[in-house]
Amino acid sequence: MVRLPYLTALTTLFSYGLLFAFGHFRDFFRRILDAGKSSNLKGYAPICLGYEDFYTRRLYLRIQDCFNRPIASAPDAWFDVVERTSNDGNKTLQCTNKTSKCLNLGSYNYLGFAAADEYCTPRVIESLKKYSASTCSSRVDGGNTKLHTELEELVARFVGKPAAILFGMGYVTNSAIIPILIGKGGLIVSDSLNHISIVNGARGSGATVQVFQHNNPAHLEDVLREQIAGGQPRTHRPWKKIIVIIEGIYSMEGELCNLPEIMAVCKKYKAYTYLDEAHSIGAVGKTGRGVCELLGVDPADVDIMMGTFTKSFGSCGGYIAASKEIIDHLKHACPAHIYATSMSPPAVQQVISAIKVVLGEDGSNRGAKKLAQIRENSNFFRSELQKMGFEVLGDNDSPVMPIMLYNPAKIPAFSRECLRQNVAVVTVAFPATPLLLARARICISASQSREDLLKGLEVISKVGDLVGIKYFPVEQEKPASIDKLKKLQ
Repeated sequence: MVRLPYLTALTTLFSYGLLFAFGHFRDFFRRILDAGKSSNLKGYAPICLGYEDFYTRRLYLRIQDCFNRPIASAPDAWFDVVERTSNDGNKTLQCTNKTSKCLNLGSYNYLGFAAADEYCTPRVIESLKKYSASTCSSRVDGGNTKLHTELEELVARFVGKPAAILFGMGYVTNSAIIPILIGKGGLIVSDSLNHISIVNGARGSGATVQVFQHNNPAHLEDVLREQIAGGQPRTHRPWKKIIVIIEGIYSMEGELCNLPEIMAVCKKYKAYTYLDEAHSIGAVGKTGRGVCELLGVDPADVDIMMGTFTKSFGSCGGYIAASKEIIDHLKHACPAHIYATSMSPPAVQQVISAIKVVLGEDGSNRGAKKLAQIRENSNFFRSELQKMGFEVLGDNDSPVMPIMLYNPAKIPAFSRECLRQNVAVVTVAFPATPLLLARARICISASQSREDLLKGLEVISKVGDLVGIKYFPVEQEKPASIDKLKKLQ
């Protein structure tokens, strides 16, 4: 958990206070200037209204050039970022014909499969020729190919579950599946920092939702004990079922789940477990099988395993792996399976090929090398950032490493200056994070060389000094400085 220093919290609150005060000041005079003008709404209520609209207009638009940056190449270790200009104070942005080649520290391309691959790409092209870009149908109609069935069997074998089901979008995998698994009379106990797809799925289920402190098994046990003792609201009847929902790697914190301890609590209170491995499957574990493998948990003990193909496998979509009974139920009851168009066949082939490379079934050891490289790159980059004095969240082996920025003025300053020096980073602020906890989220890839990482560290260190985000003392004693490491390349 982030422990915000009092001085940093005070200056951050003061900065936001100034922005909100000037925003309301401008809105006040805008209403006066527009008082004589006729409304274009013609009696309709405004669709965009309230504090979220105010935040967008008066805060987000000032720095929107730091977000939604278009790219003009594959999201490899280096990619081309399209340059944009604005003639109206950042209210609108226009793309130019110019691009900048930047070090990619923002994409989820953990194993480097998003770019051209000697094994995956030819097979993807062949599947495109054979099946076309889309099935133009749902799985239950005319959208089920041999590739979809093969991938479901491969995913189940890869994660260690009896069966699996595919979905065309990772977000939908959570938001559409959770309401099918539990409903009114059930209890969902969710980690406080779970992804918004889980939050929306839980809300849409009709079940009672309780939240436990992030990654805290002791508080989870307190919540379960209290809820089991009290039962359902008003009637106090026993809960029909209880599901505990957690993530393997938390995408905004880079932290690994305390899975063994949480599993022990769930077993004690007979609660089902739902594990979201969107950021961990393929990226951690000796053979890439996620946090279960990394932390020594038997996949058979986890009732429902969710994951996506958008991070480690360079494709799109998601999956649910569970018992055959659960998967059969989802295939008969889930609207996202029954009504949504099935995954694009070339995207399915990409995942099949990528998993086979990871498993070594392509006849090479490239998969093992990629897994070793992502671990080495992640741990090296994290340790060097910490030595420089940055406040870096997350755990070792995690390829996600947030650098805390806090102050709203430092969000665009850090992002723009990094881009100016040809390093593309992702900055994250409210509403994706709490208002005071803005950060830059670094994502490392196995495709990046040590030279690439040193380049990124050099730029981030310079920008960190310029912006003032080195909140901890710089570590003086180092086994080798960046300059020495460069000479060893």
